[in-house]
Amino acid sequence: MSAVLKPATETELSEMIAAAQAPLEVIGSGTKRHLGHPVQAAATLDMSAFSGVIAYEPEELILDVGAATPLAEIERLLGQRGQQLAFEPPDWSALLGSHGSGTVGGLVACNLSGPRRLKAGAVRDHILGIHGVTGSGNVFKAGARVVKNVTGYDMPKLLTGSHGTLAALTSVILKVLPAPETEETVVLTGLDDAQAVEAMSLAMQSACEVSAATYVPGEAVYLRLEGIAPSVSYRRDQLGKVLKRPIEVLAAKSSAATWQAIRDGAMFTENPRHPLWRISVAPSDAPGIIRTLKDKLDIRYLFDWAGGLVWLEVPPSHDAAAALVRSSFAAGHATLIRAPEATRAAVEVFQPQAAALAALSGRVKDAFDPRHILNPGRMYRGS
Repeated sequence: MSAVLKPATETELSEMIAAAQAPLEVIGSGTKRHLGHPVQAAATLDMSAFSGVIAYEPEELILDVGAATPLAEIERLLGQRGQQLAFEPPDWSALLGSHGSGTVGGLVACNLSGPRRLKAGAVRDHILGIHGVTGSGNVFKAGARVVKNVTGYDMPKLLTGSHGTLAALTSVILKVLPAPETEETVVLTGLDDAQAVEAMSLAMQSACEVSAATYVPGEAVYLRLEGIAPSVSYRRDQLGKVLKRPIEVLAAKSSAATWQAIRDGAMFTENPRHPLWRISVAPSDAPGIIRTLKDKLDIRYLFDWAGGLVWLEVPPSHDAAAALVRSSFAAGHATLIRAPEATRAAVEVFQPQAAALAALSGRVKDAFDPRHILNPGRMYRGS
């Protein structure tokens, strides 16, 4: 059983990392530790002490929190002031078989965004600043509680999505936004894959300000409208005219429940041993990918982000059908979200990088973590 290091301050964290002679697995609450390749570490670096609200300025739409602050706590705080994290962070606890919704640091480390991403942007688009300690033991801070143009490297964006392989984060400054007054969802039924993508594309290109577009095969296309009630009603009617199809409408409560299920991948919680992929491609390519894979595998799938994100569940196998999945598209990338540890150790969880990009990633890793002791191999084996 590996040792557990639990620093209480940035100084202690810096000293522990600098003194480390063997790999460390960086965790907050541990809900995301099954994303990526398994890490063989000599010790666990428990970041749970870096929790709590440092500063919240609702009038300025700014939130500064410790990286280990539970996401549920943040959402409760923002909800009391009618505000939200606009990128709609998902809760994958049921999907991954973990407990709790995770921490803001884990959310940033994994760059997780929900259905509103296609309108509001990703996690990295809402980070104003970040504090942490590099793999060399150097304390750093980047960004601040202001929105301004800067020159040089944008370190918050660089660290977002790095899965704890570059630095251990201690705090994050986020931009928050007002929550919508209400929402409705326009529902289209009886469409096949290609028709669904066409309808979602038409909706997103319209002036109706659709905030999310998802297709659940055999069920429906869901198009969400958010804002003040009169605006939502008007845009709903306009969207019906744009689509030129019969529509149904989910009122606010049913709409919110539907999008929470989509956001959290509830459809894919029934078969926890079945590998689950997320494939990012051009929306127009999504139906062709499914046609190709249906001929070879028994699959379940869902199109989010108007078809730009394909959730794909495949039958259990030693390699999660990685070669078939990645050969089904010419441009894009596929990430293995859920699979047994042995499978995640055997296949590339993240899309293999081109040589030039891999070399650049290696130089970034060497700059932040020259000894390769922070979550080594989490993203790419041997890194």
